[in-house]
Amino acid sequence: MAIIPTLRQGRTTIRPIRLKDARELERELLDNRGWLRQWEATNPRGPMSFDTRSSIRALQSNARSGQGLPFVIEVDGALAGQLNVSGIAWGSTSSASIGYWIGERFAGAGATPTGVALATDYCFQQLGLHRIEICIRPENAKSLRVVEKLGFRYEGLRRRFIHINGDWRDHFCFALVSEEIPEGVMERWTRGLVPADAAEIPERDRLAANETFPPR
Repeated sequence: MAIIPTLRQGRTTIRPIRLKDARELERELLDNRGWLRQWEATNPRGPMSFDTRSSIRALQSNARSGQGLPFVIEVDGALAGQLNVSGIAWGSTSSASIGYWIGERFAGAGATPTGVALATDYCFQQLGLHRIEICIRPENAKSLRVVEKLGFRYEGLRRRFIHINGDWRDHFCFALVSEEIPEGVMERWTRGLVPADAAEIPERDRLAANETFPPR
């Protein structure tokens, strides 16, 4: 089981999710339905239940088994969203993925890139993971801006990768390995040393994203 820390930088804090966060998280999710629905994972076999407490319990169970780090994001002490390090694989791959959402009223405060930088540095420097991946829908310009700011390296297009908002959606994949950033993601970002073209997406992949597969 990995220890889930509380990490802070400026106005932003990421801390372990708790069951008592359920009501506030549910209110934030409901208040931001129009803002978040188009990016939410869905179930291709039927509707997903909206049970925040069960979701938190599942995240905590993954954490106990060493497969995840579930955080909430706070801005100036107010609950603003979630950030999950998921799919942690130890041993020969030593990798994980990061996903996140933030309420519309907190957008533009820098909380998302700050939270991602804090979590990535913790995974590399404290847990000893080797690779962190973030996958983003081609239409999600705000999320793409996060990986651009932090210098996550573009790795390719994943066709029909995740079921989002009722259908299988293409995603762009970005990643970092620990050798690329010995100084840390936060240090490189705050010092203005992020390579300008790290997250650049080739035009062929932009054109290929969301192309319709030919009928069988």
